[in-house]
Amino acid sequence: MKKVYAIILMALGTSFLFPSCEKVLDKQDLNKVSPEFVVSDSILVKQQLDFIYDQNLPTWFGNVSGSLGASNDKSDESWAENAYVQGTLTINSVTDMGSSNTTGNYFKIRIINQFIEDLKTSPLAPELKKRFEAQALFFRAFRYHNLVRLYGGVPLVLSPLDAVGDEAKEAARIPRSKTSECIRQITADLDTAAKYLPKVWLTADYGRITAGAAMAYKGRVLLEYASPQYLNGDQTATDRPRWDSAYAANKEAYDFLTANGYGLHPSYDNMWFTEGNGNSEAVMITGFNNSQGDQTSKPNGYEPNVRPAYLSTGTASTSNQPTWDLVQAYPMKDGKAPGVSTTYPYALQSFYRNRDPRFDKTIAYNGSTWSINSNPNYRLWTYFAPLANGTLRSVEPVGSTTTGFYLRKAIDPNLGLNSVPFAGADWMEIRFAEVVLNLAESAAETGRMDEAFEGIKSIRRRAGIEAGADGNFGLDEAIKTDRMAMISALMLERQIEFAFEGKRFYDLRRRKLLLSLNGKRRMGIRIVTNSTAPSSLTVSPYAGRDALTADQAYAFFTVSTINLDTRFVLNYQPGSYFYAIPTASINSNPAILQNNTWAGTFDPLE
Repeated sequence: MKKVYAIILMALGTSFLFPSCEKVLDKQDLNKVSPEFVVSDSILVKQQLDFIYDQNLPTWFGNVSGSLGASNDKSDESWAENAYVQGTLTINSVTDMGSSNTTGNYFKIRIINQFIEDLKTSPLAPELKKRFEAQALFFRAFRYHNLVRLYGGVPLVLSPLDAVGDEAKEAARIPRSKTSECIRQITADLDTAAKYLPKVWLTADYGRITAGAAMAYKGRVLLEYASPQYLNGDQTATDRPRWDSAYAANKEAYDFLTANGYGLHPSYDNMWFTEGNGNSEAVMITGFNNSQGDQTSKPNGYEPNVRPAYLSTGTASTSNQPTWDLVQAYPMKDGKAPGVSTTYPYALQSFYRNRDPRFDKTIAYNGSTWSINSNPNYRLWTYFAPLANGTLRSVEPVGSTTTGFYLRKAIDPNLGLNSVPFAGADWMEIRFAEVVLNLAESAAETGRMDEAFEGIKSIRRRAGIEAGADGNFGLDEAIKTDRMAMISALMLERQIEFAFEGKRFYDLRRRKLLLSLNGKRRMGIRIVTNSTAPSSLTVSPYAGRDALTADQAYAFFTVSTINLDTRFVLNYQPGSYFYAIPTASINSNPAILQNNTWAGTFDPLE
């Protein structure tokens, strides 16, 4: 059996996620270390486990290093041209199944399985071994869940396989397990993990998986499995037994986390910069740091990819800019939809006025005051000025926004320009807000409408939406008697609360809403100075424009919507709900059957 110690021992020379793991080893020729020595030393075992963490923890936007990458531009949340939205996916587009024993998901699962197998012979104390194993089991569940949500059932490999020889090759030809079987295995691993993991870790080990994180992740898995994506039918389809299981799991997670100090952080924007066990919102995190130029440096890579180029390192990603579709989703300050609220009138020309407080904490728009680069009064300007020849010139000093907006969520206001490449805010893969809304959705699907209603209210209360005379934060009591109306309210709340957190695309998939967007085009806005605009707005250096309020400035602008999708309309394929198994994977393992949504015989709904 081929061991993975060479890989692990190479990793020992690199930086690890947790400071407690950075201990000096006794001098020894690591090329000649025996497996028995490794599993008998708790420091070495922990360092192997750290490698598993490093291989599997998601990065910002919930990116798990698969074919989809950051999924923002696969939905109406952001914009980019890609095969997912164009409807040009092929059998070989989503390659996360893998076909190699040295890379990809099954390689990572093999390392996890080998770690679990080797622990069996370890002389370490049983309690310590169980805690090590529990963390590995969590990541096995995490990795399999990310495969199942893409393809449906996959081959379940629960022990390390030999890597060489004809017999090993034959033994590796494992057929796909049913989706239901995979879900059972995933939840079993998470149950075991939760049983042996601590409620919290000491400060030095902050960021390791806790019992609460395992419970919350189980709640996410079962919520997805109960959703219409996994059922025969349209977006209204439901399965009460599955939702009962999802409700029980999410209720258990909610109660456990609440009892152990977790809850909604009081600040929607500052929660990203509250580190350590003091952050009640952070249920599952990927740790980063802002160390510069040394071996322990682990920046998050987020800020350089979302800031305007001139407020960053010179380049910025156009795929992380909010669309007009997202902007329109935000309610007004009273929680009512734009155009519905009678307290706060809405108009395109003043789209920014009196919106849900999360709007200004997520969306950077023309004329907004943005605390950035240690300047609490910086004004962002993204408008265009007409030239004499009829063309438009952007007033942005470097580049220009494609959608009319920039993303400001989790941008550190105190980070200097030269420190942007070293931004180190932790990624929260599971926030307590997700646990709240997962429970609310499960409650709605099991007839607990009052509980679902209260869940949404708690999120809106933290956001700062006005309670209103009825105390409902803009929600209509009538949705308590209409399951689909409640689900729609929950999906809207998730769209706003988790904007650019990697959830929108998967929410649209699991609720079978992708195809309902077909034929539409994602929209942006274009803001252009009008004929009454003073020279302070049209001629560089634009002296005095920062003294204008947004309302004063917008009197000199014309605001219009633009099509971002100029060459095509959204055209999601039916096969987007379960992607095709790549040809290379089937060639490598002929026992794998193709999905019936891609002309195969395997039913991912079973």
